[in-house]
Amino acid sequence: MLLANKTALITGASKGIGRAVALAFAKEGAQVILLARSMDLLEKLKSEIDASAVSKAIIFQADVRKYDELKKVFDELNQNKIYIDVLVNNAGIMKDAVIQMVQQQLIHDIYETNVFGTISASQLAVKSMLKKRGGSIINLTSIVGVHGNLGQSVYASSKSAVIGFTKSLSKELASLNIRVNAVAPGFIDTEMTQSMDQRFHEKNIQSIGMKRIGTPDDVARTILFLASDLSAYVTGQVIGVDGGMII
Repeated sequence: MLLANKTALITGASKGIGRAVALAFAKEGAQVILLARSMDLLEKLKSEIDASAVSKAIIFQADVRKYDELKKVFDELNQNKIYIDVLVNNAGIMKDAVIQMVQQQLIHDIYETNVFGTISASQLAVKSMLKKRGGSIINLTSIVGVHGNLGQSVYASSKSAVIGFTKSLSKELASLNIRVNAVAPGFIDTEMTQSMDQRFHEKNIQSIGMKRIGTPDDVARTILFLASDLSAYVTGQVIGVDGGMII
């Protein structure tokens, strides 16, 4: 198993890509710690993992925008001498609006979740990883954070910030044997994309070289690689998972 004897914490784990990552990690032998805002969805996922995996999932209701809630999770883990090897900063939101129409609250919501949440969780995780003398942090960015996209200036800029954070933190932590990488999904079949206008949905699929929408499992397998020792010499990278999408 690729993640035997490893402990992984996943934010935004209750659905979409986070859920797929949790299931993939548990299948590969990891002890998974799952964070999300919906306890109902977390409990359903825990039941599924507990019934099929070697180890039991640990769940916490937490909002990554609230540092105190994140710190409480890590404090409880530390008290129980549970230290993590892998952090997946998956929690994120995507809301589109042209710049003339963007409300200030939307800007704050996007940055507090996508950027500040990623930074806060990473800061807390590093202290835990030092106990294990190494680790892997995997940040979820987006292909629009690399190329930009019409009507997504705020969202895209938040994901660009995650890329800058990833590259800088990888340099900072390399000597401590902590790797930091990012995954940049393209058009993935999640609740966020399912709610799009049908014409926009079709236009996006036509822009993909492989002519199909990606699945959460497509992304989860790349994250699994970065979490495992198969990528032991990989850090500071942004890996696109987009099927050849051109934006």
